[in-house]
Amino acid sequence: MIGSSALMRNPPHKSLPPAPDVRPDDSSTCERRAANLEMARVLKTQPLRMASDSQSGAIAYWKHEALHDIVEPMADHVIMAYPAGSQALERRTGKTAAIATARAGVVTIIPAGSTSRWDIHRPLHVVQLYLPQRTLLRIADEANTASPDDLLERTGHPDAITSRLLLSAADSLEGSATLDTLFRQQLTDLLATRLLAAHAGVPATLQPIIGGLSPAVLRRAIERLRSDSDADVSLSALAYDAGLSRFHFCRSFKESTGLSPHAWLRQHRLEQAMNMLRESDESVVSVAAALGYSSQTAFAAAFKKLTGETPSDWRRRVR
Repeated sequence: MIGSSALMRNPPHKSLPPAPDVRPDDSSTCERRAANLEMARVLKTQPLRMASDSQSGAIAYWKHEALHDIVEPMADHVIMAYPAGSQALERRTGKTAAIATARAGVVTIIPAGSTSRWDIHRPLHVVQLYLPQRTLLRIADEANTASPDDLLERTGHPDAITSRLLLSAADSLEGSATLDTLFRQQLTDLLATRLLAAHAGVPATLQPIIGGLSPAVLRRAIERLRSDSDADVSLSALAYDAGLSRFHFCRSFKESTGLSPHAWLRQHRLEQAMNMLRESDESVVSVAAALGYSSQTAFAAAFKKLTGETPSDWRRRVR
């Protein structure tokens, strides 16, 4: 589903006359609609997949038809990446106009509160992040950088790093609620960090990592991640236990273990699955359920992605 995210040459923007029917943004008088609701109105469909988190925003994968409409001011920033194909984008505001190409390796940014006229002449696949301004402000504060200005408006702008990060969201959800939530929280923080560095009015400079977690703090974090109970393994809970911000906890955890919290938990779940498949006669369905996967299919896909084999084939080979 996700195509290559290698950087591709983006054609220069062509001059277009401003759209006369786009009203200037006036955030003091215009009520901003939730991004997912405005996208559903404009795209005249529902996303193929969508995942939201109260702490981090939402990520949605869309396939929509041709579009000729005005996007009204939204409450969140919208960041877009394109998993497949190549398609011309035309975007007009009351002051500016641009033509660019939607394809792998580029991103489009609609800052919160902005409005513009869009013309897309053919069907398009797109992955969208709905990023609250509070997330940008939190990351800027935790990273000890200057407070960000408004995000810059981008249309088909070359940025292979942001594109790859966002596209991975649509290709890496594994059907396990705990893993999925942790992944989305990490990904959103990474994307916010990248946006501050590359797409804000005042680019942020991140401080270097100084050391990892202390042995006691790392032990508590791993105990929480390994818990078989309903322990909260969100980034917020892990960071709170460590007495750190989410931003610094993630960086320090990776410095200590070589893995992000999500990657560590995914590896731990894989090891649990292998032990259950090798040492018990539990069905694959039961193993999937015990490890928190929503279905046998989701578990099998995640297992094969990491091992190259289905759970059943792996079990037959090692027994």
